[in-house]
Amino acid sequence: MHERVAEITDRIVRRSLDERTRYLDRIDAAAESAKLPREKLGCANQAHAFAASPPGDKLKLSSGHTPNLGIVTAYNDMLSAHQPYEGFPELIRKAARAAGGTAQVAGGVPAMCDGVTQGETGMELSLFSRDVIALATAVALSHQTYDAAVYLGICDKIVPGLVIGALAFGHLPAVFIPSGPMVSGIGNSEKAKTRQLFAEGKVGRDVLLTSEMASYHGPGTCTFYGTANTNQMLMEIMGLQLPGSSFVNPNTPLRDALTTEAARRALALTASGNSYTPIGRLLDERAFANGVVGLHATGGSTNHTIHLVAMARAAGITLTWDDFAALAEVTPLLCRIYPNGQADVNHFHAAGGMGFLIRELLAGGLLHPDVSTVWGPLSAYAHEPMLAPDGGLAWRDTPAESLAPEVLRGRDTPFATTGGLHMLDGNLGRAVIKTSALTEDRHVVEAPAIVFESQEALQSAFKRGDLERDFVAVVRFQGPKANGMPELHKLMPPLGVLQDRGFRVALVTDGRLSGASGKVPAAIHVTPEAVDGGGIAKVRDGDVIRVDAPNGNLTVLVDAAEWDARARATADLSANSHGVGRELFAAFRANAGPADKGAAIF
Repeated sequence: MHERVAEITDRIVRRSLDERTRYLDRIDAAAESAKLPREKLGCANQAHAFAASPPGDKLKLSSGHTPNLGIVTAYNDMLSAHQPYEGFPELIRKAARAAGGTAQVAGGVPAMCDGVTQGETGMELSLFSRDVIALATAVALSHQTYDAAVYLGICDKIVPGLVIGALAFGHLPAVFIPSGPMVSGIGNSEKAKTRQLFAEGKVGRDVLLTSEMASYHGPGTCTFYGTANTNQMLMEIMGLQLPGSSFVNPNTPLRDALTTEAARRALALTASGNSYTPIGRLLDERAFANGVVGLHATGGSTNHTIHLVAMARAAGITLTWDDFAALAEVTPLLCRIYPNGQADVNHFHAAGGMGFLIRELLAGGLLHPDVSTVWGPLSAYAHEPMLAPDGGLAWRDTPAESLAPEVLRGRDTPFATTGGLHMLDGNLGRAVIKTSALTEDRHVVEAPAIVFESQEALQSAFKRGDLERDFVAVVRFQGPKANGMPELHKLMPPLGVLQDRGFRVALVTDGRLSGASGKVPAAIHVTPEAVDGGGIAKVRDGDVIRVDAPNGNLTVLVDAAEWDARARATADLSANSHGVGRELFAAFRANAGPADKGAAIF
């Protein structure tokens, strides 16, 4: 093991000891009482649980001695990544029967598309949908008639929510089953160019829509390396998916074979077999350290500085932004996938994919090799799946060298010697910045502030021509307590236009940005947020702000005495309290934690 990675992991273990011990005690007690769970149910309870099952399944279920697999699905046919899940339950049921068990859809969870709600009011429900998904997962599994569960989810808040919910039932084995990315559409540079031309008023909406439809054009995840595909990387490197399963396209024989094998594997991990692997023990401190290393090595989504913290808390583990920063210092950047480059995840997969990445990180001592996974040792993840002659799965070594070094590299020739995320501290608070997509001359920006209290206000100022200068845009009152912490991705095209015109610009916000955000420096997730007394509420137009990624500083260059005496601004947030379902989430806004604690209600 790399000495520093081992040291950081040990620090997480020590910090988490009391809460982790309590969590493990709880799931051990649940495991003991949950052996052959249906035998502990009353006869009427059991009859309700399999009343609608086919006769063969009913016979097995009534015996109480065969494993039953719960399917928790985020299927809907509006979300392109989840549309392929429509047929997965029947594949899983067939696989379970062939393995001597049964499978039932335990329940569904909501699945919203951030791409549809970007810049719209519905985005204010997005982050909280993660916690709703966790709650819905708990409801699905509360019938206590399952010996293991498989989880059908892939996109932004959905996988973190499923993980949090699964960890509440940490005594059950869990296997996550992805659907895969859509095949490649138009190039990412072409798509980004059209967006900027539209922002400048040089092309119309018809041209923009044609471009977007050529990019988002079929079943599967969007192909850029945003939060959805970062989720898949994490589930694989943390051992919750089958090796090599993250980026196989949907509706292909290999994808179906992986789904079938995932169901078989979940049944093999139950307490009634010899390979009992509950998710609560699988996801330990080492697994989360591996996940953070994977995040840095791939230049993954900034959203996971929030989600991984919340997921870890659900397992009794205290993961902090300081851990992210420390691991970034020793993790090389091995990938260039849009927005950090022009390739998409299909190109990454073809170049060697997850197997190549994991092998390189293991060889560098950057991953804990002795973790539990749903497939055996982590070294097994250095292989990739292929179709066997009988239509099942076979395994082969990943390429010895990357097949596209402009997309994926070995540990000895990285794109950068440190990871793509930095943590910032200063009198403005704590924040996150993603540098992997920035040119080096943009790693530090110092300029006067222009303060906005909504993304619409910034867009209006851009359209009026009021932003033709160097500046740091401060967009505040966008945190979880204020309005649910929406992504502010629609700010990127106008800020990108201004940067391309030669101005030095940056963004500072207590809101979020998508993992797809790239070339404009952005200090995001500022905490404490403005509505919670954060320093961002003190900033005034003209204050000089320094965003310094290399040195980890986020500072307002105002005399300390004046800064301490300055009053915090307030904002009328009443418009955020109703419409598009927001009135139902008042309790979420009131109880949300800060971003660096996972911004969760739990």
